[in-house]
Amino acid sequence: MKLKNVLVVVDDMEESVRFYQEMFGLKVIMKQEGNTILSEGLVLQDVKVWVDDIGLFTTLYSNTSELYFEENDVEGLVDKLTSSDILVRFQNELTELGGGQKMVRFYDPSGNLIEVRTPVNHNMMWI
Repeated sequence: MKLKNVLVVVDDMEESVRFYQEMFGLKVIMKQEGNTILSEGLVLQDVKVWVDDIGLFTTLYSNTSELYFEENDVEGLVDKLTSSDILVRFQNELTELGGGQKMVRFYDPSGNLIEVRTPVNHNMMWI
């Protein structure tokens, strides 16, 4: 068995696709009714399809899961996020962690939590 995709529910498909394309460079692989499959295994599902299929409403900003990305230029991503016309809400500001790793958490336009960190320096010794 292997994990194929991760699905997040979005309330504006066009805005969400644009967000993930512009901020993360993801590409549209396939569009199906109410779903858009992006590169890296991310699936965006329209909230109306989710409610019809599952019968439950979503909770924005629930903090029960997060998408995790690694990016060498986290500062550049923060600049893109703050200068974009796509509204994002930051959970925390850009933070420097031990060993020089940098991290930021924010929500996509539909309230899904995202964490972005610089890659771990595997030459570091963990104590």
